[in-house]
This record gives sequence, C-alpha cells and structure tokens, in this order.
Amino acid sequence: MAEIQPQAAGPNKAGKRRAKKMSTRIDMTPMVDLAFLLLTFFMLTTTFAKPNNLELQMPVKGPQTFTRESGAMTIVLGKGHRVHYFFGLNAPHDPSVPTPELHTTSFAADGIRQVLLDRQRQQPSLVVLIKPSEESRYKDMVDILDEMNITQQKKYALVKITPDDLTLLKTAAL
Repeated sequence: MAEIQPQAAGPNKAGKRRAKKMSTRIDMTPMVDLAFLLLTFFMLTTTFAKPNNLELQMPVKGPQTFTRESGAMTIVLGKGHRVHYFFGLNAPHDPSVPTPELHTTSFAADGIRQVLLDRQRQQPSLVVLIKPSEESRYKDMVDILDEMNITQQKKYALVKITPDDLTLLKTAAL
C-alpha cells in the first residue's frame, strides 16, 4: 500500500515558513500478485484451438466389389493442382469399352465441384474413383476429399493409378 513518510525540514529561516515535503512510496506487491492471479486464471480457463480433422470412414475388409462402367466417374489428380476426369472406366484392353474422353479442370467452385454436382443430378448412384498420380500433392488429395464432402458424394474410393490411366494422361497432354 502507499505510505507517506514525512521528511524533516531544514533550519527555519526567518520569515519564511516552508511546508513539509511528503514523499510517497507505492508498494507494487499486491498489484503484481493480482496480475499473476489473473494471468493464471485466464490460462487455466481458456480453451485451446482444437485441430480440424477430416473424417474418413474406411470400409471393412470383405469381398471386392466391382463398379459398372456406366455408373463410374474417374478423377485423376495431376501435377500443378490440376484435376483430370473422365466418365466410365479406362480399360483399353477390352475392345467393348470405348476409350474415355479426358477432361481437365481445377479445384475452383466452377471446376470439379460443378462437374460432380451436374453428374450427380444425371446419375444419383454415381461412384467416384479417385486416383492420385505421382506428381500430385497431398493438398490435392485433401482438396478432392473436401469436394466429396461438400457435394455430399455418397460413394467414392481411393484407387491406385494404373499404367493405362498414365498413358491416357500422356496422350491428352500432347
């Protein structure tokens, strides 16, 4: 707390009377205690930022399921944050399956999201096959899984890219 300590005045001079000079000394201990109590209180009562996790439910191991070509859409993640897609399956060794037409888009709102929404309207039982390439980045994978979540795609699978898909990518780049 504050204390007032009187100081002795010097020798009295004739006719001039001096007022006593008082010096103040403020004790800072209670204010420091209060500051540390408040700091401790706010540190203990705050909530820390919770990490954002992407929920991914993997299917249980069981018999392998096959997708009809007419009900499939294949998305290939390429380099430079590009998204390549085609409708159906890529099976060049099967002469009854025509070679798919490869389209390229981006992760923008009018890109792959719009393609997915349009295709879902045409075909409600759509199955999306996601194939990341060697040149794609982890961010691309997270972005495409976010797009599946945003468009409320019910059935999608992460699949290894095949040599046939790589050949299709190379021929489309030429």
